[in-house]
Amino acid sequence: QVQLVESGGGLVQAGDSLRLSCAASGRTASTSAMGWFRQAPGKEREFVAAISWPGNTFYYADSVRGRFTTSRDNAKNMLYLQMSSLKPEDTAVYYCAARKENRASSNLVDYNYWGPGTQVTVSS
Repeated sequence: QVQLVESGGGLVQAGDSLRLSCAASGRTASTSAMGWFRQAPGKEREFVAAISWPGNTFYYADSVRGRFTTSRDNAKNMLYLQMSSLKPEDTAVYYCAARKENRASSNLVDYNYWGPGTQVTVSS
């Protein structure tokens, strides 16, 4: 089992930056590929970014590439999402997710564990 808890969400203005964190715990947390997904009201959950373990492969959604960067601190079992040049369309609940294997994936169904989510609201 892997437990995930996101933090760092909030209300920001368009153009601002924000960093989300995800604390992972559990027996396999240290060797899991991890990802970020988001869900806006009335929309399906969508892929944002993913990182392999130990962290040499990255995937990004086209909508965030060049603005968002994901990273991990394996010693601390932490995952991060640095978001810059935020837009109102980035408003969503952001979820951290982990897989049972070390390969990164952009596919939601490949992830086995999910955090409760953190709200990010970008005002125009």
